[in-house]
Amino acid sequence: MAAGGKASPEGGFGIYVHWPFCAAKCPYCDFNSHVRHQAIDQERYAAAFEVELAHFAEQTKGNRVQSIFFGGGTPSLMKPQTVERILDRISSLWSIDDQAEISLEANPSSVEAERFRGYRAAGVNRVSLGVQSLHDRDLKLLGRLHDVETALRAIETARQTFPRLSFDLIYARPDQSLDDWREELTRALDLAADHLSLYQLTIEQGTPFYTLFHAGKLTLPEPELGAEFYALTQDITSARGLPAYEVSNHAAPGAECRHNLVYWRYGDYVGVGPGAHGRISVGASKRATAIERHPETWLENVEAHGHGAVEDVPLSEEEQGDEFLLMGLRLTEGIDLARYERLSHRKIEPVRLTALLEHGMVEQLGENRIRATRDGFVVLDAVVADLAA
Repeated sequence: MAAGGKASPEGGFGIYVHWPFCAAKCPYCDFNSHVRHQAIDQERYAAAFEVELAHFAEQTKGNRVQSIFFGGGTPSLMKPQTVERILDRISSLWSIDDQAEISLEANPSSVEAERFRGYRAAGVNRVSLGVQSLHDRDLKLLGRLHDVETALRAIETARQTFPRLSFDLIYARPDQSLDDWREELTRALDLAADHLSLYQLTIEQGTPFYTLFHAGKLTLPEPELGAEFYALTQDITSARGLPAYEVSNHAAPGAECRHNLVYWRYGDYVGVGPGAHGRISVGASKRATAIERHPETWLENVEAHGHGAVEDVPLSEEEQGDEFLLMGLRLTEGIDLARYERLSHRKIEPVRLTALLEHGMVEQLGENRIRATRDGFVVLDAVVADLAA
């Protein structure tokens, strides 16, 4: 994989590959994931990914790829040969930075040492494990197919195979106390390498948890307790050298997920595969792309038309500014107000900014940069809406 090519767009340039299949659908998950009880024709899907990548390469010629991310679904259900084919196609269509981050999401239940070695040989250099809990009871509640012992083995296998490792946990679960979370998070930090993703359980419409929650059969912590969970998470991770660099992501300095930084810094990214989204600059236009969600329909569309895009539209200046705020204020590094003005051709109203500063929701970083405070992160949607109004 060679370096070179023109400079990346402001914020960076990455490629997202969505593998839509899972062994089972988790009751809290609203991602585009599908269970199939017959074998998946991976040869056919790999060929379709190659075709769709070529379609978007035509629109993004000259960009240098800084990150590639295999998400899902459960990408660790892919054969290493499938991953290798996709990576080879990417490297034939774009120049790849020598330091490119190539990540793959994996579920502990699908981890096999031989398969992991195959991913590593294909070029994957970072793995993100969906551990979600270190308690067997809660793993069952969350619909996970693994137990804690399996998760611990997967973490160890990943440590031995990949240069970089992250894993996910979900907190503020039903009946979980602050002391429970303190113990679990401390154990997770003992197991962690240099990155953790820590998500507060949310109820997403269309999921089984949504139905149970609204039927009164599933309870979550009240908002005040949820804020305490969040504060405790920040205190413990900071003390252990993995402070938050984004609302839900924690890393040692320099170990941040480079692919996700492309999103949050409002860079460009190609999204391929069923349900993937993208943001690409074509000429002077920033475009939003969305891909057909149903896997078999996507496959047929790519084979017939060369891509599965169902949306490819230019974003207005106002839409770009709103997206920039929404993404950038998730980061502890905050946003550059001058870039916001270039994107949106608007200025944030001084009276609104002053009010948020006075209420401790945002803070100034130098002359032209702001970020959300810890209190602001808890109500980030409201902060963004106020700034964008």
